[in-house]
Amino acid sequence: MSASDRNLMIAGGVFHPPEACVPSVTALLQEQGIETDVEEDVEAACRRLAQGGYRLLTISALRWRMDDPKYEAHRQRWALALSESARQAITGHLRAGGALLALHTASLCFDDWPQWGEILGGRWVWGQSGHAPFDQVQVRFDPAAPHQLTDGLSDFSCPDEVYERLWLAPDVQPLAHARNMRAKEGQPGDWAPVLWTRQWEGARVVYDALGHDAQSLDHPVHRQLIQRAAAWALGRG
Repeated sequence: MSASDRNLMIAGGVFHPPEACVPSVTALLQEQGIETDVEEDVEAACRRLAQGGYRLLTISALRWRMDDPKYEAHRQRWALALSESARQAITGHLRAGGALLALHTASLCFDDWPQWGEILGGRWVWGQSGHAPFDQVQVRFDPAAPHQLTDGLSDFSCPDEVYERLWLAPDVQPLAHARNMRAKEGQPGDWAPVLWTRQWEGARVVYDALGHDAQSLDHPVHRQLIQRAAAWALGRG
């Protein structure tokens, strides 16, 4: 297996155990000839990334500083302030032509690193962003933003979380929006952007805000979307 086919996936975090997403993501990528190594230790993963050998970095983790007192019980196990060497590993991977596939909780990660939001094209803003409880969501593709990721795919529904009121970079063009179907007293929530592509210093980046667990990731349309996202990020199409 060549380096161009290898993926390093960082997964796990409070309320988001790796077993909820890793089997689904690794299986759908394997169907595309992409073999995945999985790490839960972010710093160890970044040391591994810095050694080279990976063309794709996938982040489906939930790790941040947890400054809010309500997370005190989880802080010792899950709080993370990303080291400078880890930051350099990620930016070095991208500057060397590597790709990034960011899923769901990736926008909440690394809140002490402002550049992460610039790379991703969006980020969670504490005190502003939020989501309704896990429930059935509607996903619709934007006909005004045609892209090979979404070409020919049908709108769909699945159980998931919809992240609302994220900060988005001014140049981000959302490819899809989603809403919780029973978010407000049984009424649908607001439509929120949940998918986009971008390039950061020449590296291809895709963010898919969906994918809380296998109920979303294994949906036939969502599976195909993520497979296309990985292929696009790797420059296959």
